[in-house]
Amino acid sequence: MALTFLWAASGGIVLVAYRPGGPVDLLVGVAASLPLLVSVAPIVWPPLVRSDRGSAGVFWLGLGAGLLLLPSMAGVVGQVLQGGSEPLLPSLEVMYPWALALLATSLFAGFGISRKLIPEVGVGKRRLAASVAFAVAATSIIGGLFAGVSLADNAALRDMPAANSKFGPTAADLVLPECNRDFSVAQTARLELDLWADVDNRAAGTVSLTGSRSGLDLSWTAQVVRSDLFGQYGGARIGSSAWSLAPGTGWVSATPSALDGQTIDRTVEADALTPDNRATAENRGLEYVDGARARRCRVAVDGPTFAASFPQVTWLAGETNLSTWRGELDFWVFGDDEVGMVSGSVNGPAVGILPHGLQATIEVRMTATYRDVPVSITPPHA
Repeated sequence: MALTFLWAASGGIVLVAYRPGGPVDLLVGVAASLPLLVSVAPIVWPPLVRSDRGSAGVFWLGLGAGLLLLPSMAGVVGQVLQGGSEPLLPSLEVMYPWALALLATSLFAGFGISRKLIPEVGVGKRRLAASVAFAVAATSIIGGLFAGVSLADNAALRDMPAANSKFGPTAADLVLPECNRDFSVAQTARLELDLWADVDNRAAGTVSLTGSRSGLDLSWTAQVVRSDLFGQYGGARIGSSAWSLAPGTGWVSATPSALDGQTIDRTVEADALTPDNRATAENRGLEYVDGARARRCRVAVDGPTFAASFPQVTWLAGETNLSTWRGELDFWVFGDDEVGMVSGSVNGPAVGILPHGLQATIEVRMTATYRDVPVSITPPHA
């Protein structure tokens, strides 16, 4: 009954709320609800086995199916809340928990169905083989239908103008600004920043930051992972009050000016995307980003400029001297004359990042979405 409830909730969310605008949105919801038929079977034909050890195994199989389904449900809910037009199964990383949950549920149901179809005593191996065959067949058929309909809906969406996008205006007749034009500064934005470093193709650390900004008020937290550190940093500022967070400590009061260089998107525009830097920017052409038209531009940067634009790099590079580092940044300017995404990298000597390393590279991706949409900045919890 618990599995049935979870599958009903998962399929119901897609059936009722998933409407990116494709021609077969409803069929995607119907296909997502098909596992409900499999999950009902164990209620009608319980997966009973004779031995205590077998009973425990069946119980853990059902529990595992539910646990595997939970992250898939979270991904579906996130997709629906974002209102994006991407398919629900865009990659193996997203598909495998749903597929494993369906396989486990089908095997769980298969034990009961095989017992009903093969009631003879002493044919445990035959029932097991029949249960496995049912699980593989059900997973292949339902998974194939769901993936096929979802990807077909997404293929149709590619040829349709998006109604809205978290990155900006979607009108096809927008005149996009040139790379060297003055940009508008977004009043508000939801921010994401990812940094990752490697030395001689060996991972050296990652930074994952999320937050929001409203004018000069802001709030963000960042998860930092290195070989010698797994911790969280944070910053918040509301008017004349400010707070900071570091690994091993809670939120503490800070000087508001200490966060002047931590405004994420505004910091990048103030340091790397100045008019002087963009005077010779390379025009990489027009692109669609989540349905929003944008002009992609590229500028060359040195290490100090990169570090000033993304001060979070110190969590990966420490006191490493970046003066000889070189790289480039791509930025996307949208129809509202605002920058909504920046991506690029710099590289140089690995001294100070990992011992016995030669060449180090630090890559970055920053997005500023839902720009100029009102956001509420609240004080952090102590």
